[in-house]
Amino acid sequence: MASRAPDAPGVLGRLPVNAAGAPRPLQASAPTLGPMTTTLDRPHPASPPTLVSEPPIDEARRGPGDPDAPTRGRLQRWARGPAGDPTWARPALFALLGATAVLYLWGLGASGWANSFYSAAVQAGTHSWKAFFFGSSDSANSITVDKPPVALWAMGISARIFGVNAWSILVPQALAGVASVGVLYAAVKRWFGASAGLIAGAVLATTPIATLMFRFNNPDAFLVLLLVIGAYAMTRALEATSTRWLVFAWSMVGLGFLTKMLQALLVAPAFALVYLICADTPFRRRFLQSAAAFVALVASAGWYIAIVELWPASSRPYIGGSQGNSIMELVMGYNGLGRLTGVEEGSANNGGNWGATGWNRLFNSEFGSQAAWLIPASLILLAAGLWLRRRAPRTDRARMGLVLWGGWLLVTAAAFSFGKGIIHPYYTVALAPAVGALVGIGVVPWWQRRHQLSGRLVLAGTLATTTTFGYELLHRTPGWAPALQWVVLLGGLLTAALLVFAPTLRGKVGAGIAAAALVLALAGPTAYSLQTASVAHTGSLPTAGPGSSGMRGPGGAGGRGFGGGTPPGGLGTAGTTAATGATGATGATGNAGSLLNGSTSTDDITALLQADAGSYRWAAAAIGSNSASGYQLAADEPVMAIGGFNGSDPSPTLAQFQQYVADGDIHWFISGGGGMGGGGGAASTTSEISTWVAANYTATTVDGVTLYDLTT
Repeated sequence: MASRAPDAPGVLGRLPVNAAGAPRPLQASAPTLGPMTTTLDRPHPASPPTLVSEPPIDEARRGPGDPDAPTRGRLQRWARGPAGDPTWARPALFALLGATAVLYLWGLGASGWANSFYSAAVQAGTHSWKAFFFGSSDSANSITVDKPPVALWAMGISARIFGVNAWSILVPQALAGVASVGVLYAAVKRWFGASAGLIAGAVLATTPIATLMFRFNNPDAFLVLLLVIGAYAMTRALEATSTRWLVFAWSMVGLGFLTKMLQALLVAPAFALVYLICADTPFRRRFLQSAAAFVALVASAGWYIAIVELWPASSRPYIGGSQGNSIMELVMGYNGLGRLTGVEEGSANNGGNWGATGWNRLFNSEFGSQAAWLIPASLILLAAGLWLRRRAPRTDRARMGLVLWGGWLLVTAAAFSFGKGIIHPYYTVALAPAVGALVGIGVVPWWQRRHQLSGRLVLAGTLATTTTFGYELLHRTPGWAPALQWVVLLGGLLTAALLVFAPTLRGKVGAGIAAAALVLALAGPTAYSLQTASVAHTGSLPTAGPGSSGMRGPGGAGGRGFGGGTPPGGLGTAGTTAATGATGATGATGNAGSLLNGSTSTDDITALLQADAGSYRWAAAAIGSNSASGYQLAADEPVMAIGGFNGSDPSPTLAQFQQYVADGDIHWFISGGGGMGGGGGAASTTSEISTWVAANYTATTVDGVTLYDLTT
């Protein structure tokens, strides 16, 4: 293949020419599994569609000298879309984004601080730029959260502008969700048409765990947004063999790494292979471009890692989640390979409470209702689409799209299914964009082939499988919406039968059956999403769906572990924490010793912490970040989180804590609190601190909470 100038657009066939005889640019979308517009876009063709059709001209990208240049201005294109779009496409997109915004923003403040672990870090960042940069749990910079700080930066900027409150912290998450839906639409629509893009966006928007995470302040919301932007950039890179777009795509993955580390890299195999194998440019150029992309990934993720690792440990906070005060330890262990191998603090010592691994993990009682509703459909459509394109050339865009999104889904699902380390149901939000994309990409071409028995069978089988599985997931919540369960099951089977036995589904009849199929497929997850948005969610490990407004720990709700048993560390026997040995009343929290629930202060305790707080570096210290967070948020004064999130980090040591007390840096010690511990030095360190305080200072009880004044 002859080489071309860098970033020249790839071509899958003969270029059309304009009136002057010069080649005219092709539309950004490329040959798909069938005609670019569906019968929802235009009347059903009289003859069967071909497997590959010439893509229409991209109206938005024509040069000003092109005689076929569109007459729509910039504002018109924004409001109505490019001239080649169907008239309903842009209004439908606006309706989808508006409905998504309502779903994600309505009653958002009801969750209060949501995950107080991160809210406290946001608050700290509004008082100290050092705390902002490192993601410290408190403004005095004792220890960081156990994740990189990109998501905290977005929330922190909002809180600096609008003040520290539930809305300023949670609205950025909701807007990230709306943006994710919009970018996913743009990525899928670019190659496969508006119908496919709208279906993809609707699937993402109504996935229950997506609804929860985009209304919550865990870092997953921004991780999803960054990865979807990366996938959009990959489509642009593939269609034009563009180095700039490829570098940008991998830079988004790098920023995703600085949001949640290893999890962001689960899309990397799909991104790398689809470009190296399929891009329409010579292999040497593909290799060099991929090398540049790798450099972009390392640079976009590595700059922060290098700064933190090289910064003198004495003048920065302890790196939460590590045992050796090293961010590289997080990269390789706690937030890295340890999630796959189980060799990480807080995981290997937990006696298997992360549950049995296996292909069915994503469909079990803990994970299934979160994001699995349309996973079977996406897998069916992925396999069917790849079979349909089995004879297509290497550079076939339809297959590239399937490989890109299918690789995202399969690699991420495999990591979640077989990883032996820490795993929580809300991680599955990372599957939702790929599931949505595959459903949108897969449904449209088979609908175009509904005049063929194979097309009807694929559609009918996909719908029957989806609604049957939807019935099963709905049925797992006894007594909740029983009528909906049967509507989904019976309606889905009936509509599937109509798809098989009605060979000519045209006009209003065809549109009605298509709409019914889509509504029935999305009815279950949409109902769960609406229920999720209607209740408050707090704690570190929330789950979506009915009965999930509370928080589940590693052992599941109500003591039900993923594999049964009691969560490690006791997780909250009143007055005692197994990991630390600290004793004390639970007070207003109902369980101040809980690892996963944030503490709740009272007016009297808050007043006590605020009194003369300016004379101390920390108004108080407590075991575990969640125990410290509620008191810090209420008092707006720094509270040291001994042991970090799990109570398992050796920070500070007993000697360091004693020195802080001797220097008059800490006013109060709040008893209770706790964490997983995990045995060994970390657990003994927190236990030693608690024991030393109890032996040397006088306890006082305020509103049921035991405190020690470390200045007397």
